[in-house]
Amino acid sequence: MFGRAKQFISTVALALGTLLFSSCNSSIISGAGASFPSPFYIEAAKQYATDSESNPDGIQVSYGAVGSGAGIRNLQDYTVDFGASDVFLSDSEMEKMEQEVLHISTCIGGIVMAYNLSEVPVLNLSPEIITGIYLGKITSWDDPMIAEVNPDVELPNKPVTPIYRSDGSGTTAVFSSYMCEVDPEWETQLGSGKSVDFGTVGLAAKGNPGVAGNISEIDGSIGYIGSEYSLALGLPAARLKNASGNYVEANMNSISLSGERDDFPDDTRAILANSPHPDAYPISTMTWILVYKEQAYHKRSLREAKALQDWLLYLVGDEAAVSASKTHYSPLPASAQEKARKVILSMTYNGKNLAQLNAPK
Repeated sequence: MFGRAKQFISTVALALGTLLFSSCNSSIISGAGASFPSPFYIEAAKQYATDSESNPDGIQVSYGAVGSGAGIRNLQDYTVDFGASDVFLSDSEMEKMEQEVLHISTCIGGIVMAYNLSEVPVLNLSPEIITGIYLGKITSWDDPMIAEVNPDVELPNKPVTPIYRSDGSGTTAVFSSYMCEVDPEWETQLGSGKSVDFGTVGLAAKGNPGVAGNISEIDGSIGYIGSEYSLALGLPAARLKNASGNYVEANMNSISLSGERDDFPDDTRAILANSPHPDAYPISTMTWILVYKEQAYHKRSLREAKALQDWLLYLVGDEAAVSASKTHYSPLPASAQEKARKVILSMTYNGKNLAQLNAPK
């Protein structure tokens, strides 16, 4: 299993490096941000590059998985065509941006508590146990709190090593926000945000690949990562207690159930975590591409703006949904997909609707 983990992480890094190398090409769309959706974006970009019908000009897409916080900063600095984040900007954060920012939801994933205990193939965890682990109160896997919710499991007398993100991370923001909602002690002691101060407890790692790599290497470790990394690597993930009191494993079905709602907002900024559905995985989230609504900035050509819009429409369409499923993400439900398309089609160039303009060849 752990050899496969190293191979997967290396493959993601190699694919990312290849895409970034292609940025020397003048026909390039560049993006940066969350590591959570990077396997999907990398796979979709590879597919798009060879799709002559959807992409007749052979536009290449590069994506740097630098974390949500860095991706937003890169968009602010105008060094990328799009940013990416696992947490949407708040109204106050939107007001601080120099231009109006659009949020484009792209897929649904889960955040799981992956762990390294070869002798424990199935593990139940409650929010209170997770808090105890990250506060350093639960230090051994045979702790009575863990044993109580795992009555049929022989838990080893091994130290617990929690792993967490060292970088500004949308994954951390979603995870910690959920934990604040379901456990008052977490909210009081640790709080929420893209970065959380875990003190001296556990080990820090950069990006989802870094956390996944540490978990695969350290016996007795546990950490929060995107579900796609757990599913792809074969890392076991705990079944988490949801809002209905059921312990639910993270799979494409349980994650997608969180997205079954009729009240998706027009701007796609929706929270999916802690769904009331009895079979829904509790820490499910959408992830977003961020772009400026007005594309005629910093001498951007109409051709560049149109190329970006075409790529975004592809990313939320049925073709890219294949890439989402292939990389263990749940595609957008139909209602969310339609809302995302409308957001993309609201992009402008010199105040005119971008979709209605013809770019010069």
